[in-house]
Amino acid sequence: MGEGRARRVAELVKQEVASLLTRGVKDPRVGFVSVMEVRMSPDLRYANVYVSLYGSEKERKGSLAGLRSSTGWVRREIGKRLRLRHTPELRFYADTTLEDAFHLEDIFREIRSGRQADDAEVSEAPDRDDATFEDEDMDADERG
Repeated sequence: MGEGRARRVAELVKQEVASLLTRGVKDPRVGFVSVMEVRMSPDLRYANVYVSLYGSEKERKGSLAGLRSSTGWVRREIGKRLRLRHTPELRFYADTTLEDAFHLEDIFREIRSGRQADDAEVSEAPDRDDATFEDEDMDADERG
């Protein structure tokens, strides 16, 4: 099956899952969730749904558990709406891309602040050449 078809079906599944999550899922554990990406298997039988979960660690785990428990209902609704020959089996995964990006940004900020502190220390130290000239001047004065 063509890669282009898998991408198109993945986009349709993504839109439908997002729509169902905002309007239809009744599980109270499912909090604020964003569908980030859907990847289809080449035969279109499996859809890996990557969701961004918000809240505390406990709330995120609860949201993921709620999504996984509502998989059958979501799959049935997608089957009704998209009319594919085979409705793909949905698998929900937490997408940590945003968290990873924030973590990397924190690391870069620490590195930058460390470099700025190092640069400040270097600018306060006398240049090596200046120190040499001062020593030579003192030697000349002492020789007198």
